[in-house]
Amino acid sequence: MPSPLTPTLQGSVGLPYQGVLAGGRELPLQGPGYRVAKPPGRNFGTPSLVSTIEYAAAEVARQRPGPPLDVGDLSARWGGQITNHRSHRSGRDVDLLFYVTTVAGAPIESLGFVPFGADGLAQAHGGPHGDRYIRFDLERNWLLVKALVTAPSSEILWIFVSRPVEALLTEYALARGEDPELVWHAESVMLQPRNALPHDDHFHVRVACSPDETVAGCEDGGPRWPWRHAPPSLDWPESEDGIEELVAGPSLAPLP
Repeated sequence: MPSPLTPTLQGSVGLPYQGVLAGGRELPLQGPGYRVAKPPGRNFGTPSLVSTIEYAAAEVARQRPGPPLDVGDLSARWGGQITNHRSHRSGRDVDLLFYVTTVAGAPIESLGFVPFGADGLAQAHGGPHGDRYIRFDLERNWLLVKALVTAPSSEILWIFVSRPVEALLTEYALARGEDPELVWHAESVMLQPRNALPHDDHFHVRVACSPDETVAGCEDGGPRWPWRHAPPSLDWPESEDGIEELVAGPSLAPLP
């Protein structure tokens, strides 16, 4: 953990399910195209995660104005374990509720964590007039995924979501003529998690460690996607005869 004895550990430290957050940034409770749907105190993340949420929500609102994106939990101020989550401990995770419409297709505000089936329909409970059916907003949810994977502020490691919802999004994107490479990128990071709920009621987004964050103590615990930045490497100085050697003390022999 960050301490006076380990001053270089900053930002997202450790793994998403076993880590802490040092110097995190607070996501404002409301901004262009979004609102925080949970009580404050769990809306802290790395600067890259917070910037990505703000960028993606604003981009969807710019292209298709409508009800705001409801943002669920990020992490606590200093990370660590929070209730109802096994991850969300190091400032690189966020829950984003789906955009929804009426059955007829009119955008409406989110009704909470409502599970959607393969037909894109869900039955919402607890309304003033009893249960009602709502539809998964394919257009706005695809714009959200597209904005997330193309955001300049970070690299998306995973978007945890159920297989039927992933299929709806990729089929919609291909049908509307999106770049196949972009769709492949989005399809690669969308994943129904194992040994967990299927995530048919929200997106669980996880950003990757940046090279600088990796040096400072961040651990991905995930795949090295081909579009990601290369991990940091040590540039060892070369001796006069061209053999690389460690410059850490006279007792260390040159590397073979």
